[in-house]
Amino acid sequence: MGEIDSPTEAALARLKSESTSSSPVDGVVDKVANLGGMVLEAVGFTGASNGIGFLCALKNLAVNKDEGNLIYFGDALLDDIRRLYRLYEELKGRLDQRIESPEFSAAVANATLHITRTNVDSRLKRLAHIIANGVKEGDLEPESLDDMMRAAVELKERDIKALAFIYSRQSEFLSDAEQWPTQWFDNVRRDWQRSGFEEGIAMQQTRSDFVRLKGSLSRLAAFGFIIAVPPADTTNSPGREPFALLADGKAFYERIKF
Repeated sequence: MGEIDSPTEAALARLKSESTSSSPVDGVVDKVANLGGMVLEAVGFTGASNGIGFLCALKNLAVNKDEGNLIYFGDALLDDIRRLYRLYEELKGRLDQRIESPEFSAAVANATLHITRTNVDSRLKRLAHIIANGVKEGDLEPESLDDMMRAAVELKERDIKALAFIYSRQSEFLSDAEQWPTQWFDNVRRDWQRSGFEEGIAMQQTRSDFVRLKGSLSRLAAFGFIIAVPPADTTNSPGREPFALLADGKAFYERIKF
């Protein structure tokens, strides 16, 4: 790992020495000079930097943020951006433009608002992955990103595992959803039985708890990531209805993978 792979003690001391803003974040993008340029400098493409400037900019965007969370998120985002450049070197010019865009700065600013709602490292990483994958896909639209970020900090790890299992089985079914909804539902019902949803989830976890799994499915459905499919009377017992993956669920899962 390089010297900018994690914040230094000097960076942490500098962050803690500055007073935390107590005013609401209003027009936050206008208050920060070119966050994208700071990221490019930090990852080493336009100059030498150890990332302190970027982390301090994040600090200035935050309102009563946990400084440890800010540092962890900022470090994870820088690491993701570095990886983007390593994997897609031929797209460097396009990535530069996206990272230096106002949309990128707005996305980072939005993420700082969600950081205050969790102290779980994996959820902070999800926020970083959502932004980095948005850069890769050229999609930093505020509306879609805000919904994804809210889900990123609210969903539990077992919720994500449930979504991952459904995604692994159903991502290809979505092509039938618009034109042949009945066939789509039939495919979901058949696969739900064949996969043995509860058993499939149990293989990914140390224990399987039907009530907890139902809670995960309910949370995923509340975000519009999956939808309950009426079970066939002869194949499913009450309360064990199948769930179908929706387009927003597919998009969310693909954005938090990195």
